[in-house]
Amino acid sequence: MPIDPYILLLLATVGIAALLPARGAAAHVASGASTAAIALLFFLYGVRLSTREALDGLKHWRLHVTVLACTFVAFPLLGLAARGLVPMLLNQPLYQGLLFLTLVPSTIQSSIAFTSIARGNVPAAICAGSFSSLVGIILTPLLAAVLLGNGGGGFSGHSLVTIVLQLLVPFVAGQLLRPWIGGFVARHKKVLGLVDRGSILLVVYTAFSEGVVRGIWHQVSPARLGGLLVVEALLLAVMLALTWYGARALGFSREDRIAVQFAGSKKSLASGLPMASVLFGAHASLAVLPLMVFHQMQLMVCAVIAKRRACDPEAREETAGQAPAAASRAAAAGTANPPG
Repeated sequence: MPIDPYILLLLATVGIAALLPARGAAAHVASGASTAAIALLFFLYGVRLSTREALDGLKHWRLHVTVLACTFVAFPLLGLAARGLVPMLLNQPLYQGLLFLTLVPSTIQSSIAFTSIARGNVPAAICAGSFSSLVGIILTPLLAAVLLGNGGGGFSGHSLVTIVLQLLVPFVAGQLLRPWIGGFVARHKKVLGLVDRGSILLVVYTAFSEGVVRGIWHQVSPARLGGLLVVEALLLAVMLALTWYGARALGFSREDRIAVQFAGSKKSLASGLPMASVLFGAHASLAVLPLMVFHQMQLMVCAVIAKRRACDPEAREETAGQAPAAASRAAAAGTANPPG
């Protein structure tokens, strides 16, 4: 099971922050650059999201409602249930990070990739991931205000205003400017993708630098990290089972069940890291640790599941059934339009 190279970059960034944390004036510069990077990230998210595609996706509303319910209802409920594992497996800061993990939106890129590998409904996965990201910009901070409260790094009305100014306003600006710069962004997707990833690395460096300076890492022991791995493995297993068998119980087709499973069981590192930086402030380093661990875990597990879904008997039967139908259509076309 491969390790995402970007996770290695994130871990290297954490290591640099541990050895060479930003202090004094350098910390202020890094904080300002991180704030600007977060605004740029969400501006680019707004430019990339096609409003027309999102509106067209409303036609498959049952699937999207199911994914949103998994992302913003089932996940948070499991996060609240994990409170009973404190202090047996988790300490309070790690639990706060775990609960925050359950509140962030779903992924877009990996949901699409795994749905495609498993021969699922790719357009539905695109729309479901887009809807989740869009809803998460508003819903994640509100859920954090209700469920985390002051335990989430001092969440307050000021934090909500910061979220609006730093995340929502740039996103809306990107949507408004999309007709004029959307083509440019699409043509330079690879370069701007590097900007995205570099911005997130800067956010991680700033958050972990502040945590190192404040001595926050003394709160985490190897045993606590092991407990976090166990809890997150159980969380992922429950959500993978719930999305697959729940979608079957709701009467979705195999292709739609695949889209529901991969879009409804994931959490976005790209959206979650900037949000955590705004919501948790000085405590962001521990808050994002569960999300970073879960991100790699979901990639490894879902890569295996996607390959097995592509080879399961149901997929082979559908592929075999499509071949005679295609041959019949070709024969009919040949009869209707004979050569010469």
